[in-house]
Amino acid sequence: MPKVKLRDLIINDVEDRYNWSMDREVTQFLSVPEKFPPFTKEETTKWIQTCIDGTNGYIQKSILSEYNDHIGWVDLKNFDKVNNNAELGITIGNKAYWGQGYGSAAIKEMLHYGFEKLNLHKIWLRVDRDNEKAIKSYKKIGFIEEGILREDRFRRGEYIDRVRFSILKSELS
Repeated sequence: MPKVKLRDLIINDVEDRYNWSMDREVTQFLSVPEKFPPFTKEETTKWIQTCIDGTNGYIQKSILSEYNDHIGWVDLKNFDKVNNNAELGITIGNKAYWGQGYGSAAIKEMLHYGFEKLNLHKIWLRVDRDNEKAIKSYKKIGFIEEGILREDRFRRGEYIDRVRFSILKSELS
């Protein structure tokens, strides 16, 4: 598995993030507006600034390859402080790094962060039922399927099912 480093977002991440949003293949499984591009550069800048400021409830980190290339982002959100769980999200925006294990490596880093630094008990995610590569990757990491969220997302004019997966602190190897 390749080595990755997670770092706090910086405002200079806007350029890469905006450029990635211009690629329909990169954004096909993201919950983004149906317009194209899904975000303007100004909206992207505002979003990253709210992550930096910590005002949107997300802990979002930039993913860097072993070559220090900025290749995507991973986050924790929808924190349930009573039950000590949160939702995971990830995107590898730089397609040159697809299919090589960088996403799995970044997820593992974020899982350690969530379980060790934030003392979470459970980290969960939702994935479009037809995102087969992601589902295979989540299972390989150790996520367990919890169930089907029926017609949970409106994508390209229709409602689609999503699958909910989770991993417990005690299950992370």
